[in-house]
Amino acid sequence: MNKSTLALAVAVGVLAQQAGAAGFIEDSKATLGLRNYYINTDNRDGAGANKNEEWGQGFDLRFISGYTQGTVGFGIDAIGLLGVKLDSGGGTNGATATSYGGTVFPSKSNGEAVDDFSSLGLTAKAKISQTELKLGTLQPKNPVIVTNDGRLLPQTWQGGQITSGDIKDLTLVGGQIEAVKGRNSSNNEQLSIGGANTRGAGFRDSNKFIYAGGDYKITKDLTAQYYYGNLEDFYKQHFLGLVHNWSIGPGVLKSDLRYFNSSDDGKNGTDPAYFSTGNYTGVRNGRGEVDNNLYSGLFLYSVAGHTFGGGYQVSNGSSDFPWLNQGDGSSNYTITDMQIQKFGRAGEKTWQARYSYDFAKVGLPGLTAGLVYLKGDSIDTVGTNGREAASDRSEWERDLTIGYVVPEGPLKNVGFMWKNAMWRTDLPNTRSQDENRLILSYSIPLL
Repeated sequence: MNKSTLALAVAVGVLAQQAGAAGFIEDSKATLGLRNYYINTDNRDGAGANKNEEWGQGFDLRFISGYTQGTVGFGIDAIGLLGVKLDSGGGTNGATATSYGGTVFPSKSNGEAVDDFSSLGLTAKAKISQTELKLGTLQPKNPVIVTNDGRLLPQTWQGGQITSGDIKDLTLVGGQIEAVKGRNSSNNEQLSIGGANTRGAGFRDSNKFIYAGGDYKITKDLTAQYYYGNLEDFYKQHFLGLVHNWSIGPGVLKSDLRYFNSSDDGKNGTDPAYFSTGNYTGVRNGRGEVDNNLYSGLFLYSVAGHTFGGGYQVSNGSSDFPWLNQGDGSSNYTITDMQIQKFGRAGEKTWQARYSYDFAKVGLPGLTAGLVYLKGDSIDTVGTNGREAASDRSEWERDLTIGYVVPEGPLKNVGFMWKNAMWRTDLPNTRSQDENRLILSYSIPLL
């Protein structure tokens, strides 16, 4: 039994003795989230399947308890996930010989999608004043670890986390993660990064990711951030951020500045099996030690329902930007984490433009639309012979999102969303893509 499991068992035992205490039941909440999800990916050029297509119904049942009374309050949370296949034919589910599953569902041994998949996660928690400890199933979201919720079911993690808001204007967080359950999986897996995450004999992983950091509200409009993350045997990462809101005329300008410094750790510095992807001149297949500095700025001006934005990002160093990535779908905290691509390749320089509109301003509450365009260039690549395969290559992506949430009536809070993306590139041996996602969602309060 690992440390997290043992701690969870002890905490549940303590809770069982106090479950009748006032506050535990009265402050509890339970909801059932329903998500009907369809995705179609059109792979352009090259060899292999031209179309990946899956459709399913997801159920996300959550129970969040209150806390028992006393100086130390105890509670427990639970999350039950179920995904049911509605359509996913063999050959169109996106599964490959080296992938864990398809785009949405896990795969059988013959490559076909399973009929359904499910999981249960439990989290024991304790709270003193404004400091909270959680052990078990987690869904953290901060600059060095981001939970992905971009498919039928969300990603979950196993470990422990402590969060504190006892110091005025300062929020602190720290934790350790030992395993992750992908968005198309029922099983907990250990942790990896791009370059070492190929399924099969070449897969290399770690069972220890530690993180810590905090947000400090300097003024009501200015927040400073620092976070640190370390995936044992892969990489160390420091993050600095500054977010400012400035009232200008009738609107507000939001400035979001971010800096990541990432370097190798342990075996990543010596063992090729643990190497990262990137541009490593003289190294076969363009793999080597983590070495990346990523700078970015995003500026958004919001006025009368309109939001206009622009941003720029530079990825310096000899490796791609690293993040927790098992190869089954993941997110990171960059301003370029888009529907299809991340735009964090070694040497890449990316600019972007954004626009969104809230139609409530013209009498259509619940209807929103957004458009993002990104262009990245100066990408260099290395071939299997260790020589330059291509230099100054580029990529671009255009994402369009239209959403509507019914504001009132018998269908109140039913949500519809269409997400369309186009990605084009001249990188060697890489296929451009078009993608559509259709999502119907509804949340039912049970407690």
